[in-house]
Amino acid sequence: MFRQVSLSDIDQLPRWRQPVVLLFLMALAMPMAFNAWSALLNNFVIEMAQFDGRDIGLLHTVREIPGFLAIGVIFIILFVREQVLAVVSLLLLGVATAMTAWFPSMGGILMITLLSSIGFHYYETVNQSLQLQWLSKERAPQVLGWLLSAGSIATLVVYLAIERLWKPFDLSYDIVYMTAGGASVLLTLVCLFAFPQFEAPTPQVKKLILRKRYWLYYALQFMAGARRQIFVVFAGFMMVEKFGFEVHEITRLYLINLMINIVAAPLLGKLVSKFGERRTLIVEYAGLAIVFAAYGGVYWFGWGVMVAAFLYVVDHIFFAMALALKTYFQKIADPADIAPTAAVAFTINHIAAVCLPVPLGILWVLSPGAVFTLAAGMALISLSLALMIPRHPVPGNETIFALWRGAAPAE
Repeated sequence: MFRQVSLSDIDQLPRWRQPVVLLFLMALAMPMAFNAWSALLNNFVIEMAQFDGRDIGLLHTVREIPGFLAIGVIFIILFVREQVLAVVSLLLLGVATAMTAWFPSMGGILMITLLSSIGFHYYETVNQSLQLQWLSKERAPQVLGWLLSAGSIATLVVYLAIERLWKPFDLSYDIVYMTAGGASVLLTLVCLFAFPQFEAPTPQVKKLILRKRYWLYYALQFMAGARRQIFVVFAGFMMVEKFGFEVHEITRLYLINLMINIVAAPLLGKLVSKFGERRTLIVEYAGLAIVFAAYGGVYWFGWGVMVAAFLYVVDHIFFAMALALKTYFQKIADPADIAPTAAVAFTINHIAAVCLPVPLGILWVLSPGAVFTLAAGMALISLSLALMIPRHPVPGNETIFALWRGAAPAE
């Protein structure tokens, strides 16, 4: 149905039909749907379904189940090309986002969240694989930074529209979700029909693989999932529950984050290229440990809304540095392992994401500060793992321990 083009032949295509452009368009389409959904989520579930901490924990457990099952991508790509799977997953995310406000009950919200999450997580799994296959190791940090910036620009448009128009035009949840989801669907259709199917030079292994030499990458992914889940579930929930932020106010906070990320993401790509993954991740995890401990201080010591808002912004900056984890894996990986390992790593990333929200939601009801104290401890564990990354990771030199046993050949 679609023309197939080898990556070695892409110079024959117009610039607007080349793989990097497709990556940018998908980087624009995904946040239109996902970030509109997340920007309104806490207010929507509290106002329309009277959620408390336990309910939001259950919702996010359901949302993370498809991420835990991302390993299924390995079997799907036996029959469906990765590029097609990425675009179809984006379509599902956009359609589910458009329908979100049609189901303002616990059961309805859980159902539509599951559908949108399948689209989001399968897209993210395959998209990460395509990025690392289509981008050279030399260009990857810089281009990944630009892709983050492009996604931030798309999200900025969504947040600005919500922040500026929500009160003056008395917008409803339905209007916002349908508009954002519909825009994402239209852009995704362009991705589906305007581009050929790109053939990477190295065929991907299409079976489950676990390489012993990737153990540090797996461990870092596991801890990243645990930390991220606490931030995604509870940091925004805190702003609404504790400080009473309305939709336009929480969106204004998101806007500040986005404007910083638009400028910072390309710079972070340059920093990874210059200073390496080891130093970048050490800074990220040390910074996150301090931020999460300070979140706890908001509850333990009664620090005010300005402190919480400042921490929320700083939090986003540190999380953007996670692109270094992608490039660390790209440097140590066998090119044929990228797709199956991306699926395995995504599943590992979501083990904690599936298991943590419900018990942490219960802990949140008892002591919100304890949740953030736990997150600070997780960040310190990640920091200890980052110290094991060598300055120059390559196959056979995946961790600092390779220096002690000699340069072992790649499996």
